[in-house]
Amino acid sequence: MLIRLAVMPDRCEVLPGDSVVARRGGGLLWVDAPGSPALVAALHACLGVAGPGADRVLAAVAGQVSRLADGPASFALVLADTSGGTGAGVALWSGKGQPAVDGVPVSGSSVDGCTLAAGFSLGQTLYVGPGQPAAAMPPGVALDLVEGTVPGSGALLQLAAAASSAVVAPPAGPLPSGESFTAGSDAGFGSSSRIPSQAPGGEQTAFWRPEPPAAPVLRFDDGMVVTVDEDLVLGRRPDGHDLVTSGNARPVPIADTQNVLSSAHAAIQRSGREVSLTDLGSLNGTHVAGPEATEWTQLEPGVPHPLTDGDRLLLGWTVITFEQTPE
Repeated sequence: MLIRLAVMPDRCEVLPGDSVVARRGGGLLWVDAPGSPALVAALHACLGVAGPGADRVLAAVAGQVSRLADGPASFALVLADTSGGTGAGVALWSGKGQPAVDGVPVSGSSVDGCTLAAGFSLGQTLYVGPGQPAAAMPPGVALDLVEGTVPGSGALLQLAAAASSAVVAPPAGPLPSGESFTAGSDAGFGSSSRIPSQAPGGEQTAFWRPEPPAAPVLRFDDGMVVTVDEDLVLGRRPDGHDLVTSGNARPVPIADTQNVLSSAHAAIQRSGREVSLTDLGSLNGTHVAGPEATEWTQLEPGVPHPLTDGDRLLLGWTVITFEQTPE
């Protein structure tokens, strides 16, 4: 039996923040342009542009930036061909938005007050955002953005490894006792362990041992997904809460342009498979509703509320759905 090597997908990690990060197809955008929705819309529309002539489209957009921007604007728009893990990119940026490939800033030419670069190599990592990417992701949420628009201070796209034409043959004969064979699956089963077992006739057979149940997740209404693999503190600036500083919880910063969230608004806490939501004395309260409920119920501060699959959470104006896989 021959097994073809798997190809890892692209991963787009979004750094928490109040600016805008968007991804669609081969396009990646970061923009910080307060009060300029027309500019954001124009840049967002370019995410669908691909193929020959993309540089001319971006040059035309550069000519409209000063008219569409209401005040200072920084952005980085990259149209990339990531098929097979290789390819080239076309980029337009302004202000603090100079993109970087493998940590090296991309160079281009000036066009109507912006900078345009075409045909540059994508390398292994592509960064859009202000300045240069941090050596390591900060504590908090690293969102894997597949498609959509979310709040963020920048994004780091880790390109897929190129597909290998090599094939690997498993060892001839039965597997030695105590060894295991693992292989990725494209059918949604994840990575499972194939463990040899002694059959009555003395021959070794193999069976699949299922993975443990996946951890619950919080699915935000803007597309962000947070895995509940430990206790969490959610809020505008949750890093300073006692649960976080003591190392007992991970901070989950939430973009709050309306100033309706408290710095540490609510906590998600685990006890085995049980997960509970607790309001941390927030100013505007924490609300919850079941999957079929038509009204929100406000939680009493400091009193844990058990969560079940499909429950909706309301923190300020942010709606979050709790999802838990069955045992």
